Amino acid sequence: MLVQLAIRDIVLIDKLELNFRDGLSVLTGETGAGKSILLDAFTLALGGRGDGRLVRHGEAQGQVTAVFDIAPDHPARAVAAAADLDTEGDLVLRRVQVADGRTRAFVNDQPVGVQVLRAIGAALVEIHGQHDDRALADPTTHRAILDAFGNLQAAQAGVAEAARRVRQARSALAEHRARVEAARKEADFLRHAVEELGSLDPKSGEEADLAERRTGMQQGEKVARDLNEALDAVGGQGSPAAHLSSALRKLERRAAQAPGLVDPCVAALDAALVALDEARNTLEDALQAAEFDPRELERVEERLFSLRAAARKYDVAADDLAALRERYAADVAAIDAGEETLARLESDLAAAEDAYLAKARALSQGRRKAALKLDKAVQAELPPLKLERARFITETATDEDSRDPAGLDRVEFWAQTNPGTRPGPMMKVASGGELSRFMLALKVVLADKGSAPTLIFDEIDTGVGGAVADAIGARLARLAERVQVVAVTHAPQVAARAATHFLIAKEAVKGSDRVATRVNLLAAAPRREEIARMLAGATVTEEARAAAARLLQAAEA
Repeated sequence: MLVQLAIRDIVLIDKLELNFRDGLSVLTGETGAGKSILLDAFTLALGGRGDGRLVRHGEAQGQVTAVFDIAPDHPARAVAAAADLDTEGDLVLRRVQVADGRTRAFVNDQPVGVQVLRAIGAALVEIHGQHDDRALADPTTHRAILDAFGNLQAAQAGVAEAARRVRQARSALAEHRARVEAARKEADFLRHAVEELGSLDPKSGEEADLAERRTGMQQGEKVARDLNEALDAVGGQGSPAAHLSSALRKLERRAAQAPGLVDPCVAALDAALVALDEARNTLEDALQAAEFDPRELERVEERLFSLRAAARKYDVAADDLAALRERYAADVAAIDAGEETLARLESDLAAAEDAYLAKARALSQGRRKAALKLDKAVQAELPPLKLERARFITETATDEDSRDPAGLDRVEFWAQTNPGTRPGPMMKVASGGELSRFMLALKVVLADKGSAPTLIFDEIDTGVGGAVADAIGARLARLAERVQVVAVTHAPQVAARAATHFLIAKEAVKGSDRVATRVNLLAAAPRREEIARMLAGATVTEEARAAAARLLQAAEA
């Protein structure tokens, strides 16, 4: 609820601070005292349009602060939290209006954009007046209001979930169709590519492994060639072993003739032959260890060239050939299995739409029942408000082709102001005074159905009196048992039913030729005098005072 409203330097208000309580509060005063200024200032704090002309003459800026005490789980706190604002304790809305037209907005002393301030304000306060275009007068809110009245929020949430599943199924079907159509255009190429890449069977990282192997084998080929040349020199046709063996045998036959001369030569030749034999063995072992196979090198090079040729052909890296084959294979599979998958996705979409329609039709039926009850409840409130010849109609139009998350229905509050006239949207066919009373009847019926915690009624009793004004006062008081109600009124019957009564008046500023708007909380005696003034006009008579006392006594009964 609104607990405090502080205004500084706004039009005729230099400094004003009002403390509110729950229940019904009224603001009364003579025409021109500043009631409209007070509401304009309050609207500014709620995120209304700024205007430099609101700043008190001679001042650089004005300021309005509204303090609200609301439950921890109130939607306004969720809006504030979503904007990363501190939501502990009271919620304090502040708006600074600069004379040059600029404004600054704050929530709990943290700067915010006007849109955030307006969203928070809309969750805290509803303003209803003869020329009001907010709250219940907005047709976009009527469907939600009807759902709240009929306790249909859970059913509507089920419809919203069903609508989400329809969107998902439709998106999946459209995506698959697009994929299949794109694949079909390249079907021949894809099948050839899958076959070619399947035969090649590329592996990720294979190119690098093959290149490394080829380099190693090419180096091994050079080493083997040199080893073979050395082996041929030691043990091949060019080997000196045969000549050395022949020379050794000749010297051995001559050893007996000159042993001292021949024996050392025989020993040297024998050692040379042994060394050649050891060299041959070593070279043969080295060749065997090298294991160079020219055919294997040829196979490695052919594989490497095949991979690189395929990479150039398909314009990808060789390492990506395996993934490309899988993607092409999936596209071919999509073509081959496309009809089956399409049929399944179409079936899924049809099932989702059937589920949506079932839930939406059930919600529509619930709305029609709730609409009848709402019409009856509102209709019962109209006769005492001097709308006995009028009809309230909850107009519901159903479109089965819709897949709106909120259901199939368009809901709008209509009115028929007189028998024989054509019903139409309430905002169009009702006059200002009639619209205000329709709004009051609606709010009385909907008071415990998600209303804002503070309701402002601006002169909804204009043009009525007597029993009608008393009926309006009774309904405002009844409404104030559930939410906080603040009413600007000229009707003494309404003022008499208030729990809190403020008097608005203009007073001269001491030491100046200027005037300022003042607001005083009335005690019992001044309150009776103000109600008597409202009854009698300029001259308050004893009869008016007695009538005022009777009104107050009747309101307390």
